[in-house]
Amino acid sequence: MKLVETCAEDFPLSIQLFGSVPEEMVAAAEMVEAMGIALIDVNMGCPVRKVCKVGGGSAMMTEIDRTTALIKKMVDSVKIPVTCKMRLGWDDENLTAPDLARALEDVGVAAIMVHGRTREQGFDGPVNLAGIRAVAQAVRYIPVIGNGDVTTPLAAKRMVEETGCTGVSIGRGAFYNPWIFAHTKHYLETGELLPEPTFEKRMQVLRRHLDLMVQVFGESHGCRLFRKVAPWYAKRFGPCSVFNRRIVRLSSLAEFEEILSEYLSWRIQFLDEEGELLPKYRPGAMEQNFIDQEYSEIPAVLKRSHIPVPTGPQEWW
Repeated sequence: MKLVETCAEDFPLSIQLFGSVPEEMVAAAEMVEAMGIALIDVNMGCPVRKVCKVGGGSAMMTEIDRTTALIKKMVDSVKIPVTCKMRLGWDDENLTAPDLARALEDVGVAAIMVHGRTREQGFDGPVNLAGIRAVAQAVRYIPVIGNGDVTTPLAAKRMVEETGCTGVSIGRGAFYNPWIFAHTKHYLETGELLPEPTFEKRMQVLRRHLDLMVQVFGESHGCRLFRKVAPWYAKRFGPCSVFNRRIVRLSSLAEFEEILSEYLSWRIQFLDEEGELLPKYRPGAMEQNFIDQEYSEIPAVLKRSHIPVPTGPQEWW
C-alpha cells in the first residue's frame, strides 16, 4: 500500500492510496484522517505492472465484489470523503467501470474519476468519450470527473459536453502547459481562448519549478528528479535537441545555468529578427485525442497486448 499526498496553497490536503489489502487500507484511511487530511482517493486506475501484480491499481477493477467490500470498510471507518479513480476496465472485453461506479456509489463513495482508456491501452490511443459517458450515466447522484488527454481548454469543454461528466481532471497536460488550469477556467467562463505563454514566460516558470524542487528535495536529488520534468516543458520550445540531450543528465544548479546558456545561444538560428520562432519551427497546436464510440466499435488497432507508458513522470509496464 502506498500513500501520495496532493495539495496546493489554500486547498485542503488529500491523500491518494494505492493498495488492495483491506486491513492495510482501512488502517491507512484512519491514520490519514487523524492527521487532518480532508479527502482520501483510492487509485484503481494505475496500469503499471508492479502495482497491478499485487492486486492494486487497475487490477481492482477485475473483482467488483471484493473491491466494493474493501471500499465499504474504508468509507465506514472514516468521516472524511472517500473517492475512487478508475479506468474503463482491464481491456476491451472487461469494461467494468459503469458497474463498478454504481456499486461504489451504493457503499458511500463521494465521487468517481474515470480515465477514458483501458488498462491494456496504457496511455496510448484515443480516449473513449462514450466510455466516460457510460460511467456518468451509471451513477445516480455522485459527481463523475472525466480524465485523459485533456491538454487544451477546447478538449476540456468537449469532454464535459459530450460525456455529461461533472468536471475534468488534468494530469499530463499540465506538464506541457502549466497554465492550462487558468486558461481552461477563463475559456469556460468567457468563451475566449487565451494565447499560449511566451517562451520567456515558459523559461521563467521552468526556473521556478527547478528552484522549488531543489528547495524541497535538496540540490542533488532535486536536479535528478528534474531530469524527467524539463523535457515536458521543452515540447513547446520549438527545436530543443541540444537542451534535451543535456538536461536529462542534470546534476546541479550551476550545470543548469550552463545548459540554459548553451541552449539559448543555439536557439537563435531558428528565430526571426524579432526574436520569435520562424513559422516552420513553431510547435503545432495541441490536438484532441478523443473518439466517441460504443465499446464494441473500438478499432482492433487499439487492442494491443503491450503498450509502454510514455517517457516522463510515468513508468514502463
